[in-house]
Amino acid sequence: MQTQVMFYLLKDDVTDEKEEDTRSAMYHACLQASYFYRQNQRVYIYAQDQQHAEQIDEMLWAFDSDSFVPHNLVGEGPKQGAIVEIGYQTPQGRRPVLINLNSEVPNFANQFQFIVDFVPSDETRKQQARERFKTCRQQGFQVDNQAVTMPASVAGDSTS
Repeated sequence: MQTQVMFYLLKDDVTDEKEEDTRSAMYHACLQASYFYRQNQRVYIYAQDQQHAEQIDEMLWAFDSDSFVPHNLVGEGPKQGAIVEIGYQTPQGRRPVLINLNSEVPNFANQFQFIVDFVPSDETRKQQARERFKTCRQQGFQVDNQAVTMPASVAGDSTS
């Protein structure tokens, strides 16, 4: 089965700051994790490092009070991990969905049926996303992209 990859283009008029791009990607990663959880799909969120993984973990805990998404950091929780697992190392179990928040395509990407990735507005990170896009194509993955929008409350808009 051919791996499918969807690159989500984050809205560029939010900000040019890297921190906001990171928050936006994490927010959209949580949205995607929630979506796949509701589809009964096991998800691995691939973070940059331990601190980044812990930030995603915290964001998922506070994400949506009406619809909890069972998740854990690698090595915590049940033996096979929760339906959504967050880590910065090679995943141990088989999961169909990878949400990549890393700056590179992981060497284990071909283990997944579907990969979610993000294209931030920051030029440096946008170029890294272009490189990931090319790498995915070179690996024979079916690659596509789609624009997303971010609610003003996440972007830090104080007009309320």
